[in-house]
Amino acid sequence: MSSVQQAPSLPPGEDRFGDTAEKGQRIRPGTIRRIFPYANNYRWTLALLLFVSAVGSLVAVLNPLLLGMAIDKGVMTRETGTVTVFAGLMIGLALVEAITEYLQVRASAQIGQGLVYDLRTQVFSHVQEQPLAFFTRSQTGSLVSRLNTDVVGAQSAVTKLLSGTVSTILTLVLVLGAMVYLSWQVTIAALLMAPLFILPGRIFGHRLQRLSRREMELNAELGSMMNERFNVAGAMLAKLFGRPETESRTFAGRAASIRETGVKVNVTGQMLGIVMGVVGAGTLALMFGIGGALVVDGAFEVGTLVSLMFLVSRMYDPIIQLSNLQANAMSALVSFDRVFEVLDLEPLVSEHPGATPLPAHTPGDCPAPGIEFENVSFRYPGAKEVSLASLESIALPVRERSDDSWVLEDVSFRAPSGKLTALVGHSGAGKTTITHLVPRFYDPGSGAVRIGGRDIRDVTTRSLRDTIGVVTQDAHLFHDTIRANLLYARPEATEAELVEACEAARIWDLVESLANGLDTVVGDRGYRLSGGEKQRIALARLLLKAPPVVVLDEATAHLDSESEAAIQRALKTALAGRTSLVIAHRLSTIRDADQILLIDEGRIRERGTHEELLAAGGMYADLYLTQFAGQETATDSKTTA
Repeated sequence: MSSVQQAPSLPPGEDRFGDTAEKGQRIRPGTIRRIFPYANNYRWTLALLLFVSAVGSLVAVLNPLLLGMAIDKGVMTRETGTVTVFAGLMIGLALVEAITEYLQVRASAQIGQGLVYDLRTQVFSHVQEQPLAFFTRSQTGSLVSRLNTDVVGAQSAVTKLLSGTVSTILTLVLVLGAMVYLSWQVTIAALLMAPLFILPGRIFGHRLQRLSRREMELNAELGSMMNERFNVAGAMLAKLFGRPETESRTFAGRAASIRETGVKVNVTGQMLGIVMGVVGAGTLALMFGIGGALVVDGAFEVGTLVSLMFLVSRMYDPIIQLSNLQANAMSALVSFDRVFEVLDLEPLVSEHPGATPLPAHTPGDCPAPGIEFENVSFRYPGAKEVSLASLESIALPVRERSDDSWVLEDVSFRAPSGKLTALVGHSGAGKTTITHLVPRFYDPGSGAVRIGGRDIRDVTTRSLRDTIGVVTQDAHLFHDTIRANLLYARPEATEAELVEACEAARIWDLVESLANGLDTVVGDRGYRLSGGEKQRIALARLLLKAPPVVVLDEATAHLDSESEAAIQRALKTALAGRTSLVIAHRLSTIRDADQILLIDEGRIRERGTHEELLAAGGMYADLYLTQFAGQETATDSKTTA
C-alpha cells in the first residue's frame, strides 16, 4: 500500500498537480459548443421561448412608436377619439407583453430545471464509474458542490446564453430600425456612444469570471470541512482531541476568505452597473439635446422626440444587458467548465465492448466459481489518472510524488472452488489490495484475475458484482432503516428472507427487541449500533445476497468472543459450497481455512494449511508466535474457566 505523505505548501502561482493557478482560471476551449447538445433536448420549449421573446421584443418597440403617434396625431391635434384609440392599443400591447413574460418565465424554468436534472444525473452516474482511488483522493464536499452549485450555475449559462442573447439582440435590432426610420441623425449619435457600454463589460467580465471560480472553489473546500467535521467519526475525533478553538479558527479563516471573495464579486458586479448607469444617463441627456434641437429646427415633431427618447432608453437597456450578459455568462460558464471537468475524467475501470455475463449461480446446483491470480502485478494509479486537482484541497505537485511503487509483484494463486482461502501477513503487505482486485475496484498492471476461468475484464460489471459478496472490516451502513440497508443487497427479498438472514447472522434477537424492528434507523454510518451489531447487519446483508464468491476483510473483527463464535458457526454454514477469500486476523478463521497464503511486501512467500506452515517453521510460524499464539492461549483459558 502506498504511504501517506505530508503535502508541502505550494509556491505562489503554483497550482495542484503542477499546473499554474492562472491556467486553472481559464475556461477551456469548446465549452460553449458543448452546451448546445444539452439545450437540444428542449428544442421545442426553446423554440417557444425564442418566439415569445421575439414577440416581447416587438412589443418593446411598438409601445414607444404608438406613444409618439398618439402625441402627434391625437394630443397635438386635440382629437380625443384618436387618443382613445391609441390608448386602447397600448393597453392591448401591455396585455400581450404580460402574456409573453409569463410564457418566457415558464419556458425558461422548464429548460433550466430540465438541464439541472440532466447534468446532475449524468455527473452522478459518471462519478459512480470512477475507481476507488478517485474517492480516496477527492473531498466529498468538493464533489457534492459540482452536483449542486456548479450544476445550477451551468443551468444559468444556458438560459442566459440562448434565450437572453436572442431576445436582447432582436430587441436591439428592432429598436435601431425604428430609430433610423424616425431620425438617422439621432441614431448615428447613439451608435457612436455604443463602445462606452461594451468596454466596461469586457473589463469587469474577465475579473468577475476569475473571482467566481475562486468563490466556487472556496465554498467547496468549506463544504468539505463541514462534511468531515459533522459526520459522527469526525465529530468524535474533534471531541477526543479537544481542539474546538482551533477548529473554529480554521473554519473562520476559510469563511473569511469566502467573505472577502464574495465582497469582491458583489463590488465588481455593482461597479459594472454603476458605470453603465452613468454612461446611460449621459447618453440619454445627449440624445435629448440633439433631438430637441432637431424639433426646434422642424426636422420632426414632439411626439417623434418622445418616441426617440423611449427608443434610446430601450437601446440603452439591451446594450447594458449584453454587457451584463457577457459578464454573467462568463461567470456561469465557469460552472459548466467545472462540470465538464468531471465528465471528462475517464474511469480507469470500465466494461469492455463485447463483455459477456458470468453464468448465474444457484447454491447447490453447480460448483461455485474459483478465483485465480496469474502473475498479477499492481501499483496504485497516480493523481492525474484518477482525480482532479480542483477536487482536492491538498494535493502534491507532480514533481513531489513518489507513490508509484509496486504494491503487488508477480502474485499467482488459486482459491479453489467452494474452499476457504485465508490471507495473512503484516499490515501493508498487500492483502487488502488483493481483495480489491477480485471485485474489480482496480485492474492489474500486468497479469490476469479470473473467476470461473474467465478474465474479469471480459465479463459484465453487473454479473461480476452479482457473483461476489464483500464484507469489510469497517462495514458501512447508510443513514436509513435496517430494512433498507438489507434490501440494498437484494431489493426483491421478502420479509421472511430478511428475518432468515438476520437469524443466520445472529442479529434477529436484537432487531426484534427494537421498538421499530426492521424499520429502526441505524444513524449516520450505522453509529447508533455497536461495532459488533453493525458487523452482523453487514453479514446479514451478505447472507441475503447469497453470492457464490465471498470476500471477507476479517468480518468478525469487532465481535466479542461469544458473538464471534456464533458468527463463525453461521459463516461455516453460509459459506459451505462457496468460494471464500478471507483476510484473517483471528486464529479461529485461520484454522478453518483450506489454504493459507502468507503475503509479505506484495508477494506470496508461503502457502499451505495451518499445520503445514507451522511445521515448515518459516515466516508463518514467526507470525503465528507474534500474532496468533496469544489468541490461542486466551481461548484455552476461557475454555478451562
